[in-house]
Amino acid sequence: MEIARDKLLQMFRTMVTIREFEDGAGRLSQEARIPGVVHLYAGQEAVAVGACAHLNRDDYITSTHRGHGHLIAKGGDIRLMYAELFGRATGYCKGKGGSMHIADLDLGILGANGIVGGGAPIAVGAAFAGKYRGRGQVCLCFLGDGASNIGPVHEATNMAALYRLPLVFICENNLYGEYTRQEREMAVVDIADRAAAYGMPGRSVDGMDVLAVYEAVGEAVARARRGEGPSLLECKTYRYYDHVGTSYGEEERPAEEREYWHSRDPILFFRQRLAADGLLSEKEAEAVIGEVRSQIEEAIKFGEESPQPSVEDLTKDVYT
Repeated sequence: MEIARDKLLQMFRTMVTIREFEDGAGRLSQEARIPGVVHLYAGQEAVAVGACAHLNRDDYITSTHRGHGHLIAKGGDIRLMYAELFGRATGYCKGKGGSMHIADLDLGILGANGIVGGGAPIAVGAAFAGKYRGRGQVCLCFLGDGASNIGPVHEATNMAALYRLPLVFICENNLYGEYTRQEREMAVVDIADRAAAYGMPGRSVDGMDVLAVYEAVGEAVARARRGEGPSLLECKTYRYYDHVGTSYGEEERPAEEREYWHSRDPILFFRQRLAADGLLSEKEAEAVIGEVRSQIEEAIKFGEESPQPSVEDLTKDVYT
């Protein structure tokens, strides 16, 4: 698998951007500077970046309540994202969507979704439209292990297979559906095994390895563009924070479990691999991290200093 150095470095930068964005959002939430709750994506960066690296601007994604990483990987503007978290008029949804409902139709981002499994039917519609147009568009549907048990997800996968839609279901199995471990909510070990029941390929990959995700999603996207129908990919990964916010302890996750997954940090793993291949020096990596942190601080400042929505705008974009 040959990937150009420029693309590899861009993937590394995007992973760092997601991590720094999430750490920043977590701090803002702890300090009560943003309203509502945040579901942080830290730890799962390899999945969003490895997957979205195959997409064109006019391809689609549907996201989840833990959606910031998907949006950044698809090209979302972190300034507009932070403005949305602050509830400001300059945000992606003009302050009305918040963390769980950011969308950018111009980028093919059909929205994060506060309803577990709610993105799957939307993804079917987008993929159907893409097939109808005949332009080779595909849709990635991100969902969690908990969502894989939800009725609309089963209906969506069945319909996608029936109509051979250009759709890739990407299940981010981070071992917990909210606060419930996988073995307490399903009998299967590999969620990808369920693909056979729908008549589509299924595959489990290491979701902490961005190149493993890139290779697997690349095959599924190419298959979809050829008109050969959908696939189900399970990326085994881990979220570093609790279901909501930045604290530890609410879920009583074993310390050794957290230590194991932190030892497999996707950004550190990718950084070491790039260094071993002579593609990224220590100095270059630190420069990227410094640049990203500066961009994050500027984006937070932009969001916090942006104007509040006016009362007159309350029902705009809500009713047609």
